[in-house]
Amino acid sequence: MTLDELGPDNRATVVALEIRGTQRRRLMDLGLLPGTEVRVDMTSPLGDPTAYLVRDGLIALRRSQARAVHVEVRDGSERQ
Repeated sequence: MTLDELGPDNRATVVALEIRGTQRRRLMDLGLLPGTEVRVDMTSPLGDPTAYLVRDGLIALRRSQARAVHVEVRDGSERQ
């Protein structure tokens, strides 16, 4: 599953980044590394961008960026 499919308040662990170049470096600099826990925190009224809680920081990603981050759902959280 990808990060853009994660429902509100669900938790997941980053598995892989399917993106190359400067955008990959930017996501990694923001803390999106394999093994990192991520949680959906806020969604804009139109659904794009979405704010994610990553390593005690809040980052906003557009749907196209979040689609490049593969995650595994954690702690019984279910896809909504």
